[in-house]
Amino acid sequence: MRANTLIMIVLAGIFGVLAVVLVNIWLAGQRSALAQSNGVQASTVVVAAVPLKFGDPLSADKLREIAWPAGAIPAGSFKTTKEALAGEGTRQALQAISVNEPILATKITGPGQRATLSAVLGDGMKAVSIRVNDVLGVAGFVFPGDRVDILLTRTVRGDEGADKSFVDVLLQSMKVLAIDQVADVSKDSPTVVKSVTLEASTKDAQKLTLAAGAGQLSLALRQAAASKGETTERVTLSDLTGETPEDVAKRQAELDKKTAEEAAAAEERKRADEKIAGLAQAVERVGSRLDELGKVKPAPAVVSKPEVQQVIKYVQPEPPARATVGVFRGVKLETYDVPRQP
Repeated sequence: MRANTLIMIVLAGIFGVLAVVLVNIWLAGQRSALAQSNGVQASTVVVAAVPLKFGDPLSADKLREIAWPAGAIPAGSFKTTKEALAGEGTRQALQAISVNEPILATKITGPGQRATLSAVLGDGMKAVSIRVNDVLGVAGFVFPGDRVDILLTRTVRGDEGADKSFVDVLLQSMKVLAIDQVADVSKDSPTVVKSVTLEASTKDAQKLTLAAGAGQLSLALRQAAASKGETTERVTLSDLTGETPEDVAKRQAELDKKTAEEAAAAEERKRADEKIAGLAQAVERVGSRLDELGKVKPAPAVVSKPEVQQVIKYVQPEPPARATVGVFRGVKLETYDVPRQP
């Protein structure tokens, strides 16, 4: 037998013995842990024996008791079924409860109380409903228990007289309590709804009520784990075309230049109209002067030689039948031959 083969056999035997020792140590540790766990004091907790939905009444056949470590009992749980059903009247589930999920006081109503939205509202919170449609309601994919952002779309009249449209994020991470008149969070099929009821503080409820009449409200479904708010900004029509602030400033400068040119042209037309009006007044004064001169009678002529009798007859000149009028059109003077008024 070779020396290498003998060495391999020896090493295999050593590793085998070592593996057996380690397994025995591990099993001993497990037995010790099991023995210690058996010494822990156990208690009982009431859990759901069947799946419960919002509004389902609690009864003895829907509940059962299971063993639970005494040091890890959930807060608000019940130890016995009798304790969970104690009181006058039936208790109802306020949310979906799965099989073997502990029955907590916060998940069920009090004795004789109904499962209504008022029972699931947090301290100081209000329920407010907004109107939506198949598009604004995220195509019916919003369910009770989801978190949504509220978007407000408005159109206002700007200083220049033009309408400006923009969208603001009004509220963030709003909890959906119900869709239409359904508050069952176990609902999993999309449904086109007409209204959504949200949980909001008093101030947020005022904002929603005011915004409903100021513009159009839309929902944006948030990720289930994204409960924190984020920094938002207003979106306008210029953001849709990808215009930069420099583009907006350039377009505004062009508009200002065009406005200035129109104002200058209007001023030039005003001055031209004033010149034409002055020229017309001057023509009228000349015509009046000519009329006055035509009415003046000349003095009688003196006879120098009595022996020669000369008869001098004054013939009154006839006023001109036509007159020439000059009119400025812009900076160009145009003349017109018009009949003279008697």
